[in-house]
Amino acid sequence: MPSTTAEAEPANAVIDEADAASLRRSTEREEMPLPSDARTVFLGGLFFLACMAALYVASEIVLPVILAIVLKLLLQPIVRMFDRVHVPRVLGALIAVLLLLAVFVGLGTALTRPAADWAGKLPDALPRLEQRLRFLVDPVDGIRRFLQEMERVAAAGPGVAPSPTVPVHPTGLAETLFSGTRAAAAGVFTTILVLFYLLLSGETFLRRLVEILPRFADKRRAVEISQHVERDISAYLITITLINAVVGLATTGVMWSFGVPDPLLWGVAAFVLNYVPILGPLLGVVLFALVGVLTLGAVWAALLPAALYLAIHLIEGEAITPLLLARRFTINPVAVVLSLVFWYWMWGVTGAVLSVPMLAITKIICDDLPPLRAFGHFLEG
Repeated sequence: MPSTTAEAEPANAVIDEADAASLRRSTEREEMPLPSDARTVFLGGLFFLACMAALYVASEIVLPVILAIVLKLLLQPIVRMFDRVHVPRVLGALIAVLLLLAVFVGLGTALTRPAADWAGKLPDALPRLEQRLRFLVDPVDGIRRFLQEMERVAAAGPGVAPSPTVPVHPTGLAETLFSGTRAAAAGVFTTILVLFYLLLSGETFLRRLVEILPRFADKRRAVEISQHVERDISAYLITITLINAVVGLATTGVMWSFGVPDPLLWGVAAFVLNYVPILGPLLGVVLFALVGVLTLGAVWAALLPAALYLAIHLIEGEAITPLLLARRFTINPVAVVLSLVFWYWMWGVTGAVLSVPMLAITKIICDDLPPLRAFGHFLEG
């Protein structure tokens, strides 16, 4: 009997040691260390503010690069598919970029005429729309006067006369359009150029990073983070694009069934707006309500296209998207809204479209880096 006990004690010790090691590894993965040094917190805050200021000032350079990185994650599966069938990488990258350009050029060609027709109808349609929505003029005008009075009182203060308004001479329309078109063309060219070379380089930057990192644990972590980001963000972008395509097709069917002219135009509008969370669908509801009023008149039936579009969005946003993406992404909705508002302020509409992918990439990186794990947990849904 004593010998049995003596033999059991080493076995129990080995089991306890294995359990302790497993628990220690699990704790290391789940621990979320917080900085205890105030200087670290303040230096981190200053570094963050400096980075945001640099991103704001250099938006003309940084924004096309970030857009190219996100598009690279979307097109990377196509290039890898060509790699599997032994197609040269330069040819696979070129085909992927040309496919992307073909989609945009095809949609632009198909929608240019309907969009131009609606733009031509707009001067005549606005008075008609105002006539049909005249019952809203008095409430809206009262709210506008109240807000103007509150702004005047807040700006002037008690007993202070309001400052005179200085007239501003607007810039010419032709000059504004030309400068905006030139900047957009330069941004598109930069994005396509960077995208092509990112697809062509493949894993070159990751290999160089692994080579310069000193420790094996850092090398392994860099590879894991890169694979995690590429796998999850690629799956997210592909899934969202397919879901938005279904939403666009459903919206096209709704507009066609109600006799709204150019239903394909409104389907593409729904497809694009669905990339912007929350604000995009809200804008779509307002847009389709106005289109319904212009087409069908100021009757309750004119609101049915907007109501059905809202129903489509609710089914997609509350059932389909969470079902397909809940295993990969669980981001706090408040963080999504704050990210949307912040990046829209920073970079406009393009920033709003990129807000969720950038937030998802940030969360993945924070979850895999122990010093930033607490912030990643804060973004958890």
